[in-house]
Amino acid sequence: MRRVDLCSSSEGAEVVLATSSDEKHPPENIIDGNPETFWTTTGMFPQEFIIYFHKHVRIEKLVIQSYLVRTLRIEKSTSKEPVDFEQWIEKDLAHTEGQLQNEEIVVHDGSATYLRFIILSAFDHFASVHSISAEGIAISNLA
Repeated sequence: MRRVDLCSSSEGAEVVLATSSDEKHPPENIIDGNPETFWTTTGMFPQEFIIYFHKHVRIEKLVIQSYLVRTLRIEKSTSKEPVDFEQWIEKDLAHTEGQLQNEEIVVHDGSATYLRFIILSAFDHFASVHSISAEGIAISNLA
């Protein structure tokens, strides 16, 4: 089986919800594959976004590139709608002054159709997410 970046928009992934949106930095930037683009939060926390895969996937590794994110919670759902999320990962990220945070998480029990990323707190009033990639395989299409 071929391992791909399941979060890539070219693989059919889609950001279906984001709690903040700046027209210069829309949530779609998280999965567009362009390292120059990003999504930015507004000044309140928590902030969240949901990625929909349009298929059942099994994730083996997540790579998150962000800036000024302090605490990140990731929840997953295997439903056909973005409901019934269960907490999966919660992580405090290291503060990296002037450079991107590059967090690599090897995961277990990574079956999902949706992932919800919740930024619980940040090191400043604003935070940004530059990219999310999920290494893994598509298990099946949704019926």
